[in-house]
Amino acid sequence: MLVAALLPNSEVHPYDPLIELRSLAKTAGALVVDEIIAKRRVIHPGLYIGKGKATQIAERVEQNEVECVIFDNDLAPGQIRELERIFECKVIDRSELILDIFATHAQTSQSRLQVELAQLEYTYPRLSGMWTHLDRHGGASAGGGMGTRGPGERQIETDRRIVQKRVSYLKGKLEAIDKRKLREVKTRQKSYCVCLVGYTNAGKSTMMNLLTDAETFAADQLFATLETKTRKWNISQNQSVLLSDTVGFVRDLPHHLVASFRATLEEAIHADLLLHVADASHPCVSQQITAVENVLEELGCDNSKVQLVLNKIDQINDPTVYPILQGQYAKGIFVSAVTGQGASELIESVTTNLECDSLHAELRVNFRNGKAMGFVAQHANVKSQEYDEDAVNIKVIMPKDKLRELQHFGEDVEIIGNRD
Repeated sequence: MLVAALLPNSEVHPYDPLIELRSLAKTAGALVVDEIIAKRRVIHPGLYIGKGKATQIAERVEQNEVECVIFDNDLAPGQIRELERIFECKVIDRSELILDIFATHAQTSQSRLQVELAQLEYTYPRLSGMWTHLDRHGGASAGGGMGTRGPGERQIETDRRIVQKRVSYLKGKLEAIDKRKLREVKTRQKSYCVCLVGYTNAGKSTMMNLLTDAETFAADQLFATLETKTRKWNISQNQSVLLSDTVGFVRDLPHHLVASFRATLEEAIHADLLLHVADASHPCVSQQITAVENVLEELGCDNSKVQLVLNKIDQINDPTVYPILQGQYAKGIFVSAVTGQGASELIESVTTNLECDSLHAELRVNFRNGKAMGFVAQHANVKSQEYDEDAVNIKVIMPKDKLRELQHFGEDVEIIGNRD
């Protein structure tokens, strides 16, 4: 059973507030048999919803033989405990549902560690609700023998110590991964890096498959991608960039998840250009765009390097929606990653951004130096070249950082002149 408690400032779809929770529940493998919406001015401290609404939900739980009630809100441990007592079934909140989906989709050792850390940090303050009996053990009454006599300790205290120890261990492991990941990202910064970001299920992986030969797993479900993949993207005959696919965002993404997956999101932080992919066919596309912008701001990403890409235009059924979106997002690029419509405009936009970060230059290169010639061919957009007896004169458009790297070739490469 799905429950949404709507407060005056709730950012949900005005006509279908449960549309996202329904998708999350479906992704988690739940069979939804009932839904209820509770409007409140303030949160009830003990139950989140009021007593009358809680009683109404309990009756429908019994009628429909509900096994689990899922709230589209973040509940306190005490609220979950009281609601489970009234409903006589399991109660989970939005954060726990998202964590469950992440745990199901985690495939690599890194993502499993990240999910486990987020789960433990979510569980730690809720341990008191799991041990209402508060058994004592380890004292003299337990027959522990020498070294264990004394008042003993509660089971919850033991569990908390175990959780704290495991959290410290996981943070150490992830810190090592973070450092390695940061080194990899900084190494790739020698090339122009483009990163796909956006709301979950916006079609980022399908977009990556369209633009590269990545063969990334793509499915019509939330959080299908939890690991970053980076592939070479040839945007023209003489120009290529690195394209990365990242984990999708979601409204009210739990903060401990953002912290755990920070290494995965380093790609977005350090990218030269962010392609913000949004699902143009989704009824809540505006709210989703705002949610992603909030997460990017939280990560410290520069808004000036973000290009909005409205995907899935082939799935827009209402003919009035497309012109409205065009007016609302005039600077956005409208594409379909499935049919390829709009891909040329997207490539042209990336090329323009690349050239804005590049210089027009005239080079004189010793054509006997194969590495120098290969470097220019790989990293520059060659406009013309003329050979003479000693070298080749090349007019190029080249990224500023790559132009500086030409100094490593010494006298074999001479920069005759450059201009913006």
